[in-house]
Amino acid sequence: MKEILKVDIVAQIGIVVKDIEKVCEKFSKIFGLEKPNIIITDVYEKSKTEYRGNPTYARAKLAFFNFKNIVIEFIEPDENPSTWREFLDTYGEGIHHLGFEIKGMKEKIEKFEGMGIEVAQRGEYEGGRYAYIDTLKELKFIIELLEND
Repeated sequence: MKEILKVDIVAQIGIVVKDIEKVCEKFSKIFGLEKPNIIITDVYEKSKTEYRGNPTYARAKLAFFNFKNIVIEFIEPDENPSTWREFLDTYGEGIHHLGFEIKGMKEKIEKFEGMGIEVAQRGEYEGGRYAYIDTLKELKFIIELLEND
């Protein structure tokens, strides 16, 4: 995938869970880390979240553990349609995505689409945007593109 992404550092591992508070508590104890604040993703009016090409009001609780070399993100989805909810309902808890910081989101998405690999979900956050590339079939995990302004 280096021809498409042109990156060689994994910035993030995203893990979908049923109970983020419980998992974060145990993760903190096991790794001796401070428990991070749990945040909730923005409402649709701010995030403009699309799931499989359609607007969705999906939101999720998120917690980020920052290691020196990578960020571990825990995600607890709400009941609305999203790649997080689909993953949890289909596979249960587990590694959902590997995240990569990139430049040129539109061009990267076009290259994936040229290979027949679609965007499963996309949205915006304060300071940037994300896209989940549906590489589950090919790679057994989703690729998350993160583009910060």
